[in-house]
Amino acid sequence: MNTVKPQDEVAGICADLIRFDTSNYADNQGPGERAIAEHTAALISEVGLSPELYESSPGRANVVTRIEGSDSSLPALVVHGHLDVVPAEASDWSVDPFGGEERDGLIWGRGAVDMKDMDAMILSVMRSMGRDGRKPKRDIIFGFFADEEAGGAYGARWTVDNRPDLFEGATEAISEVGGFSTDINGKRAYLLQTAEKGLAWLRLTAHGRAGHGSHINTDNAVTRLARAVTRIGDHEWPIEYTDTTRAFLEGVSELTGVEFDESNPETLLSQLGTVSRFVGATLQNTANPTYLKSGYKANVIPGTAEAMIDIRTLPGQHEQVLELVRELAGEGIDISTIHNDVSLETPFAGNLVDAMIDSLHFEDPGSTVLPYTLSGGTDNKSLSRLGITGYGFAPLQLPADLDFTGMFHGVDERVPVDSLKFGARVLDRLLSNY
Repeated sequence: MNTVKPQDEVAGICADLIRFDTSNYADNQGPGERAIAEHTAALISEVGLSPELYESSPGRANVVTRIEGSDSSLPALVVHGHLDVVPAEASDWSVDPFGGEERDGLIWGRGAVDMKDMDAMILSVMRSMGRDGRKPKRDIIFGFFADEEAGGAYGARWTVDNRPDLFEGATEAISEVGGFSTDINGKRAYLLQTAEKGLAWLRLTAHGRAGHGSHINTDNAVTRLARAVTRIGDHEWPIEYTDTTRAFLEGVSELTGVEFDESNPETLLSQLGTVSRFVGATLQNTANPTYLKSGYKANVIPGTAEAMIDIRTLPGQHEQVLELVRELAGEGIDISTIHNDVSLETPFAGNLVDAMIDSLHFEDPGSTVLPYTLSGGTDNKSLSRLGITGYGFAPLQLPADLDFTGMFHGVDERVPVDSLKFGARVLDRLLSNY
């Protein structure tokens, strides 16, 4: 029997993955994922498994591998991660963001938390299964996708639309941004992601009369756009509770003894430390202006002005939120959609949820597991187009003083080596027994 266990090599795999610069600048710009996909496929092939590497566009590479289970009557499970990362400005970091350096018991670099840590956990478990010849109970489809950070058009979305055969028989999936621990009132709780907000990236374009900057101009595109952006950015969205968020806050109330007051959730959120930012954004819809562009010279009034709005919607409210944003934009503003995707919400119940909880409790008896809503999005949105129910479960037992959620797309991303080892053990138990 193979003596190399998943926890023995997960940190090294993670560091190696970070050393591939897979920065995604959107619009199909960046180095792409071909090199890291080849590396990933080689790690899988090395242990006797058969990965399929394919491109959706030159350089935009994905890797999928199916391990057959012992019981063909069970539906397949998809376990997936993405290989791309958001860009990193090296001058802002205290380390090389693509150095994969181990320092003070942590692996540092872009992707350490989003999500080459989970990619490494998945690969370490796959390699253990391949070396040992272990079969899971059900077929497991392992996917490593391109382009998640720009909506998945060259990754999971492309694969779902063009290669649905790869997911034959699958009904459930697990991926990123869930299963990590946080300290609540001195007690460790793991946040299992059972919902995620919908998203829409909109481009607003205002047109007006171009002219000299010294003239009176009552048809100014910049002014018109500025008013629209201000109305959208200043709009106060009401606090609303989905089933998932309500269950989460009720669980926090039990752990802290602080009453869940629907009219004032801030008192309860204050018990969560840095995680409050992550959860707080799931109590309401949001529409944030993120980009402005217009003009080319100080004394020239431009004929057009452009802005981008990042909208995140609660489950079941997507269309009504978009309609309100259009109303807020007002007349004279053309609106086009850059990217649009669904919200997801599934009950905190069922065999897979029970199996995830059991795998955490085996490694950390007495801990609490709570459902929560992700304010961002994952490739589970794309898989949902095939009727596949997705969860966020990248298990990490974290130090109470580590601002883990603050490092998503942040500076000096890092993940503790011990947390990676913990996650590899939990994931191995889950995939071996479910």
